[in-house]
Amino acid sequence: MPVSAGSGVIVRCISKYLAEIEMQGSGDVLRIDQEQLETVIPQVGGRVLVVNGEFVGQKATLESIDTRKFCASIRIVKGPDSGTVVPSIDYEDICKLG
Repeated sequence: MPVSAGSGVIVRCISKYLAEIEMQGSGDVLRIDQEQLETVIPQVGGRVLVVNGEFVGQKATLESIDTRKFCASIRIVKGPDSGTVVPSIDYEDICKLG
């Protein structure tokens, strides 16, 4: 059974499956396997970072959410594809920008 240990921010990717997380509040830095992580999706209008797929590394705004299909629509706002609307991107391919 998963246990929620609080929230943190990824500060460094060590490998494809391992990241360093800085915990909010305590400031502790932990090495965590990807299976222990969960993506945070902001409210519509919030900022996201594309973390997987064709637009990886680009910043976007969340346009809409489709909870039945576990996907969202985003508009790229920074990067080489600025202005592009991605009508259907899986939740796990984006994450909230702080």
